[in-house]
Amino acid sequence: MAGCRGSTPAGDWGKAPTKREKVMGKKNEGIKTACENRKARHDYFIHETFEAGLSLVGTEVKSLRAGRANLKDSYGVIKNGEIFIENMHISPYEEGNRFNAEPLRRRKLLMHKAEIVKLFSKTREKGFTLVPLKIYFKRGKAKLELALASGKHNYDKREALKQKADKRDIERAMKERNR
Repeated sequence: MAGCRGSTPAGDWGKAPTKREKVMGKKNEGIKTACENRKARHDYFIHETFEAGLSLVGTEVKSLRAGRANLKDSYGVIKNGEIFIENMHISPYEEGNRFNAEPLRRRKLLMHKAEIVKLFSKTREKGFTLVPLKIYFKRGKAKLELALASGKHNYDKREALKQKADKRDIERAMKERNR
């Protein structure tokens, strides 16, 4: 059926889909994770996630591509109808000399106005905050996964760790049983 319309996407002739593509139903779209905030999923209940573009300087992009960023202790703030990320550390690019930006500067996030209004109304409610989960590159553009989250108490964290350990034990027992 070579040459038939709609048989395969334009650039994928002759490429067999991988196991992951079959499971996920689509290709990975060139997503490369630059850094991740693993602690956020431990410290917060994640209610909803949003994708936002990042407004960066050229040397910051190069540092991100090298994986030299840290999302620990960073958070989102909405001011004057715009959304910013505070305390996100991007290390200065080594060959950047005077073009390097300040590592902890406030960076603007690019989102649709309706999404910003929705986040603004949700963060006014008691206990909700904006937490960045990860930075990744999608089709060459830097993106940030931002979560609407509420804080966990210590007993919630212990409960989650216990459930994770129980799940691991069950999987280990099933694996042993199937041998």
